[in-house]
Amino acid sequence: MDILNMRINDLLKVDPESKVIYFMNQRVLIDDSISKGLLRKELIQIFGKYGAKNVLTRYGYAHGWRTAEMLKNKFPKLLGSSTGGAHLHILFGLFITTMLEQTDGTAGRPLIHSIIKNSYEAEQHLMHFGRSDEPVCWTLTGFASGYESFKHGRDVYFIETKCVGKGDDYCEIEGRFADQWGDAIHEQLPFYGMDSINDIMKELTDRICSTEKKLKKTQMHLHSLEMKKHAVEGMVIRSKMMQDIVNLAERTAKVCSPVLIAGDSGAGKEVLARYIHNNSSCSSCPFIAVNCGAFTDSLLESELFGHVKGAFTGADRDHKGLFEEAEGGTLFLDEIGETSPGMQVKLLRVLQEKEIRRLGENKARKINVRIISATNRCLEAEIKSGRFRKDLYYRLRVIELRIPSLKTRTEDILPLAHFFLKQASAEMKTDVTGFSPAAAEVMLKYEWPGNVRELQNAVQRAAALCESRLVSVSDLPPEIISSDNENDENTSFLTLEDMERSAIERALAYVKGNRKLAADRLGIGVATLYRKLKLYGLE
Repeated sequence: MDILNMRINDLLKVDPESKVIYFMNQRVLIDDSISKGLLRKELIQIFGKYGAKNVLTRYGYAHGWRTAEMLKNKFPKLLGSSTGGAHLHILFGLFITTMLEQTDGTAGRPLIHSIIKNSYEAEQHLMHFGRSDEPVCWTLTGFASGYESFKHGRDVYFIETKCVGKGDDYCEIEGRFADQWGDAIHEQLPFYGMDSINDIMKELTDRICSTEKKLKKTQMHLHSLEMKKHAVEGMVIRSKMMQDIVNLAERTAKVCSPVLIAGDSGAGKEVLARYIHNNSSCSSCPFIAVNCGAFTDSLLESELFGHVKGAFTGADRDHKGLFEEAEGGTLFLDEIGETSPGMQVKLLRVLQEKEIRRLGENKARKINVRIISATNRCLEAEIKSGRFRKDLYYRLRVIELRIPSLKTRTEDILPLAHFFLKQASAEMKTDVTGFSPAAAEVMLKYEWPGNVRELQNAVQRAAALCESRLVSVSDLPPEIISSDNENDENTSFLTLEDMERSAIERALAYVKGNRKLAADRLGIGVATLYRKLKLYGLE
């Protein structure tokens, strides 16, 4: 039986039930040249040309050997055919043989000498890498070597002497028995055997070292970006709420409109104000903060507007106020809700006229200052009770930022704690590096009424008292520890269902709603978690 006279249906069949494709009764996969070319590209980019040539040549050799083996088992007459291998190449779509010369391979003559065209391998290499300085049909020469080696029962190796991939008009391959090649085969043998493994490993090691250096550099860059993203001037913005606040602050920094920052004491209002200033066009000018609740009216007026010599007893020289000191920059009026109605009128005039008068002086002085104010009071309620002017409120509140309390963004507690611990350890020159699991659990349970400021103070205390590398529960302030004990006592009176429901809610909050992670944290299966969610109405 000649392979030329065989129909494709004699070799290639599809199982009607499983739809599996078989070639010579062996399951096969149909691939395309584009995907093969992409694989070649990835191999060269990852392992280099030398490593990729090793892989592809050996793959081709194994493919050729296996094909010959299948022919022997299923169609032995085809294996003995002088043109069987060439026509299999056409059937596989590898290339077309246009000239084929065969001998017995003795007396210095090649066993096979052939000219081929339309090599998919040369075509793909040119597409991805352009012209090469050496032949590139590695899989094809490997296939021919494997096929003929099995067929003849002894080692046969093919070398490509011409290649379209390096600019020749056609591809040309020559195959000889291993002992007939002489020194010419020594350079190619590593690609067929294991002798080249040390060379491959050396090249891979060099490439890995180079990649590790690049990776380390990239990681440092990403770490820098991560720190900028998650630890901005003392703010940890891991939570969605704080990310939204900081994003708004970044946009606010680009304009000069007055800003009102609302939030509980210790939440970080001044830190956010400084962030706005530092990201604004006036960042090179002063940022001056004043706590309005720390002064009497007369002292606050002098502090803000300044005075001239003789304006009051003890005024022995002219004095610039903070509005003038902050010229071109930012004046941060903290606890603006503490100001008296009389001071509110004066501040309103400054915002309207953009000018101030020093105490004891009739001359008006123009100012160019951005006003950022902050309060821990509900100014809307203060307006209703008559303690704060509505017109001043709207002047100050062109843009409003509300910082959430720390207890409402528990995902920020531990990252913030680690941030402060790193600062404290550096200042105190200690080697405290983290928190024990028990300490971390206590910190997560605590409600932090003093917000970020309280957390920072607690971490500084713990860093000072800690005698190991990890902060323990005993290193934390007593009020935090006692609060945890109270929670434990209260928990003991809860029903099992209440405790289970609470644990599920906390786990879901901790992993931001990811139910698989929540199930892992709770030590139950995902299906069990879904059943519990339905039971407790938490879906």
